[in-house]
Amino acid sequence: MSDLDFVSGSKPIGLEKGEGPYLYTADGTEYLDAGASYACTPLGHCHPAVVDAVQEQVGELTFVDSSYPVQAREDAYAALVAAAPDGLEGAWFCNSGTEANEAALKFARSATGESKIVAATRSFHGRTMGSLAATWKDKYKEPYEPLAGDMEFVPYGDDEELAAAVDDETAAVILEPIQGEGGINVPPVGYLETAREVTDEAGAALVLDEVQTGMGRTGEMWACQNAGVTPDVLTTAKGLGNGLPVGALAVQDWIADGAASHNATFSGGPVVAAAVHATVSTLVEEDWPTHAAEIGDYLVTELEAALGEAVREVRGEGLLVGIELKRGANRVARDLAMNHQILALPAGRTVLRLLPPLVIGEDEADQLVDALTAVIAPAADSES
Repeated sequence: MSDLDFVSGSKPIGLEKGEGPYLYTADGTEYLDAGASYACTPLGHCHPAVVDAVQEQVGELTFVDSSYPVQAREDAYAALVAAAPDGLEGAWFCNSGTEANEAALKFARSATGESKIVAATRSFHGRTMGSLAATWKDKYKEPYEPLAGDMEFVPYGDDEELAAAVDDETAAVILEPIQGEGGINVPPVGYLETAREVTDEAGAALVLDEVQTGMGRTGEMWACQNAGVTPDVLTTAKGLGNGLPVGALAVQDWIADGAASHNATFSGGPVVAAAVHATVSTLVEEDWPTHAAEIGDYLVTELEAALGEAVREVRGEGLLVGIELKRGANRVARDLAMNHQILALPAGRTVLRLLPPLVIGEDEADQLVDALTAVIAPAADSES
């Protein structure tokens, strides 16, 4: 099995059970989940609040479509809107992050009457035809072209290029507050503020893709709150149901009022809605975003001290951490898994991505630092 197979295909580790930040094989081997399965389990695996909510709901009503009022769905909507940045009063559920971004682009075009979408280089917004058009990397797009048109890409983090691209024909600017798949790229201070200003001036929608950055991961419930910016549309998924497949949008009224018809059969199904309500409520009530900020600061400080010049950079916010390596990230991820029982993720060729559940403590952070030091430092010494 090649390194590429390990990170992008079937992995030679059969997982049977999860609890908190750990996963277990059938023989009981314990793995620290430093990827949270792409940020999908912010409360850790099998959190009791989510398990209890799902088990209770599935025994009462497994599914009915969204045209019928269901208390679980109403509770989930209320929890999401209450946790959203001020000004986002409407919400809509779907099944994934790519669906959420697809809907966001449709809503923006409908509400503005314009068609141009401005996206950023190194972006990733999903794999359906509309969201794929707003995704940067050619390898994801070329087999399916032509995609949706009227798409313009600008360098991520460049205020001037962004301002120049947004005009009266722009329906939306779509950005990740911190780029995930593109390499854990943190924009310069003021970048999101510029995006807010130029979209306001043009009458365009600002869409912030918080599929990976949201749910408390960066030290606030939403990464945009670190910059004090409220978008017109915020998209979320991954950790929203703590492992169950669900996505959502939170929107300002002018977007909701101007949106044309859009729906999905499984939008806000009772079981996933119960998971959403339990997940969002627990994150907020137990203040896990603050914990993520504190443990994230501790982890980054310890990594910088331990790895030093063996890596190019350690960056991120909260428990969204990228390590810019001097060699391939795939090999490091494999070594960590096979020899140190740590599951981590690449983000591009040379960035190792750490997305542990927000419930980790200093002991797990130390475990991560020790394993990464064992894998990275000797390799750096041998190459120098």
